[in-house]
Amino acid sequence: MLYELRVYHMHPGRLPAIHKRFSEVTLDLFRKHNIHVCDFYEDAEGAETIYYICAFQDHATRDAAFAAFRDDPDWQAAFAASHEDGGPIVDWVESFFMQRVPYIRPDWK
Repeated sequence: MLYELRVYHMHPGRLPAIHKRFSEVTLDLFRKHNIHVCDFYEDAEGAETIYYICAFQDHATRDAAFAAFRDDPDWQAAFAASHEDGGPIVDWVESFFMQRVPYIRPDWK
């Protein structure tokens, strides 16, 4: 299993806009395109940053899922519409690919 940690750094004041876009559009489209979100976080110390982890079978599956998501007309429309009120939301994105170590059990929380 391949895990991807995605870190989105927002433009100042745009954190509410990214939460709105994810909750109203993006997560539904992720489900449509088989992008499985394991968990989702925001920065606990006030940075305008969100973090989420996705799970995929492999890099090819991940690449195909995100390509289909980016090409989805509903995503393209939502992306454009979200910029109409306040400009761009995300300043930059970081992405880290990970695999689980063998000595941890997934049921530990």
